[in-house]
Amino acid sequence: MNRTEDEATVHASAVAIGDHGVLIRGEAGSGKSSLALALIDDPKAFAVLIADDQVHVVRGAAGLTLHPMPRTAGLIEIRGIGIVPMRHKDEARLVLVVDLLPAEECPRMPEDGERVAVVLGEDVARLTLPIGAPDSSLRVRTALRQWIGPS
Repeated sequence: MNRTEDEATVHASAVAIGDHGVLIRGEAGSGKSSLALALIDDPKAFAVLIADDQVHVVRGAAGLTLHPMPRTAGLIEIRGIGIVPMRHKDEARLVLVVDLLPAEECPRMPEDGERVAVVLGEDVARLTLPIGAPDSSLRVRTALRQWIGPS
């Protein structure tokens, strides 16, 4: 994460589900773009791409917001296909961080401290998901409903 006090560029993907921004983090090849694509393709999620590969996070008066990098706005990498243009949103308020991790690093019943990520000094709800879990988009939507509420 490159950062100043009030902004950072993060190696991640991000989608907006309604007004809620979801930041998807993980190692290279962990499926960040695939989860973003699954959420966008999920008719129950109503998700829109914010950014793929690099996400600009800004802390302002309204909290943390997610933005695409200008050179990659509206583009997503789909493995096996390439870089694809896609409808996108220029901003959403960050409410959930999803960390894609090896299954053994994802607690079945996370403690309260494991449900929080710190981004630019601010606490944000955090969900850990096993890399490649087939129900990841459902788990993201459920976490938003349970922890954040309607957008």
